[in-house]
Amino acid sequence: MARVSARLPENAAGDFFVDRSCIDCDTCRRIAPEVFAEGTSFSYVHRQPGSEAEQRRALMALVACPTASIGTVSRISAAPAVALFPEPIDDGISFCGFTSEDSFGAWSYLIRRPPAQGNVLVDSPRAAAPLLARLEEWGGVRLMFLTHRDDVADHQAFHRRFGCERILHRDDITSSTRSVERPIEGPSPVDLGDGLLAIPVPGHTRGHMVLLYRETYLFTGDHLAWSPERSQLYAFRDACWYSWDEQIRSMERLLDYRFEWVLPGHGWRYRAPSAAAMRSELERCVAWMRRKAGGNG
Repeated sequence: MARVSARLPENAAGDFFVDRSCIDCDTCRRIAPEVFAEGTSFSYVHRQPGSEAEQRRALMALVACPTASIGTVSRISAAPAVALFPEPIDDGISFCGFTSEDSFGAWSYLIRRPPAQGNVLVDSPRAAAPLLARLEEWGGVRLMFLTHRDDVADHQAFHRRFGCERILHRDDITSSTRSVERPIEGPSPVDLGDGLLAIPVPGHTRGHMVLLYRETYLFTGDHLAWSPERSQLYAFRDACWYSWDEQIRSMERLLDYRFEWVLPGHGWRYRAPSAAAMRSELERCVAWMRRKAGGNG
């Protein structure tokens, strides 16, 4: 629970605040950018909510925060915001909320599908009781696709609760994920059935993968995101743990696929007007990455 005594001095005067436990994951800024802003390695309340809608978004940020660093002086009930997760994004795709500190606040997603196919979790949220109960109501989880080793969080709790098959590239398996049911091997894409395609994209980590769903939605983990500041797709050069050159080659291979959405674990999501427009944006990203490799851009 956020502590008023640890309230950051940068917060605007008023009810909502961020305390010193903030890890600067940017979850709150993506959920409620009208309320939260970026400081120096932290987020803070740059403006108090001015409407019911803004207060609702701020409370959703409070619920989703991985470190419980957001609070209200008056102890406003967050129950209405809890009920809003998973938050619908588009046609059966939802943001799970309840991010985990173990994954540095990485976003996870639910693909809600008919019972014959079963629901899919992309990366692991925090195993919060309200989220587990909602997923139970919606038919549980059949598959858990783990993009890479950093965003596995509470995968074991979801497996225990729902018996879901966990998918992770063998090159990213660690002691905490050695029990995954379906390790993916090698550099080739793997058809998981029912419109799901696992695509290895080494770079950020050796075994990073993205998940393409119905040639529309690309769940990208830490491989690819949208930058509002740059107004372009980009990759995290300063958080590339394996190989930037390999990540460029992986990005180039994505030009062979059609998709309209980029849904990342970190960074902003992006929807292009068309698959062709997304390809153009991806080409811009690859060109930028090449410049970064050469020490420019």
